[in-house]
Amino acid sequence: MFYQVYVPDKHRDFLRFLWWPGGDTTKPLEAYRMKVHIFGAVSSPSIANFALKQTAEDNTYKYDKEVTETVQRNFYVDDCLKSVATVNQAVKLIRDLKDVCYQGGFSLTKSVSNSREVLLSIPESQRASNLKELDLDREQLPIERALGIQWNTESDTFTFKVANKNKPLTRRGILSMVSSIYDPLGFLAPFILKAKQILQELCKLECGWDEIIPEKLAKRWQIWITELEQLKRFQVDRCTKPNNFGLVRSAELHHFCDASEAGYGTVSYLRFTDAGEIHVTFILGKSRVTPLKQITIPRLELAAATLAVKITLASAGSGVSDASLIGC
Repeated sequence: MFYQVYVPDKHRDFLRFLWWPGGDTTKPLEAYRMKVHIFGAVSSPSIANFALKQTAEDNTYKYDKEVTETVQRNFYVDDCLKSVATVNQAVKLIRDLKDVCYQGGFSLTKSVSNSREVLLSIPESQRASNLKELDLDREQLPIERALGIQWNTESDTFTFKVANKNKPLTRRGILSMVSSIYDPLGFLAPFILKAKQILQELCKLECGWDEIIPEKLAKRWQIWITELEQLKRFQVDRCTKPNNFGLVRSAELHHFCDASEAGYGTVSYLRFTDAGEIHVTFILGKSRVTPLKQITIPRLELAAATLAVKITLASAGSGVSDASLIGC
């Protein structure tokens, strides 16, 4: 993506480097300058994103409003994640997105969808690599990765792939195992909190990074590892609204927070209401271990409330009709 964006001539001196002419190391070094933005430069992601969004802005008059808004709001560097209500909408949106990106020299490829009809509308060469030779009429859709999260496109659910590596029973080994679980939305927050509490106790005991942990904590850790295997069967629906749900009359975000001597946290739910039906779905969870310095329960409750308020403010632009904050 970065190579598609040129560097103005007056700025190319910032991307100078030394190299041998023609790769011949017997010749004297010469100075070269990059004409495009490079992978590894701190500035490259923001510049490439600006160029992509400016391309959409410059071509607003050619496409529907949804196309421009998708480029502005649904791209994360070179990945686009978008959900629409119907197959026809998806097919048209993919076609228009590819076209508008092409106007700026960007090529939108490796498309994935949970709909076989949508995939059939995409040329085989532009599908994700593990979909190119897939028989869409017979074979099961694969598990993909969406910004690091496992996405089962066949069942349209988020799943978790946990590699139970035989790490040593040390503080370093435990930290490595806990850090390997990628859970940005907090689906597993209550479960991971248990492991964080073990790490905190090891800090209290001043255990060395490579020192074998005490037997009591080792037993707790082995129980946690056993429960870790169960995550392979854990699934979360990707869609926040059921297929058979009618017209949404209102949408509300509800944030709950609580604290105890062991930890504190917050959880957010989205509540849809129809003419005579209500549906509630999990949105986000956050958990924290209590600080090593002893703090009263009222102060921990305030810490939990502060965490919930931050999430409430972050969701202020989500477009829901109402939001509430409840301390338990």
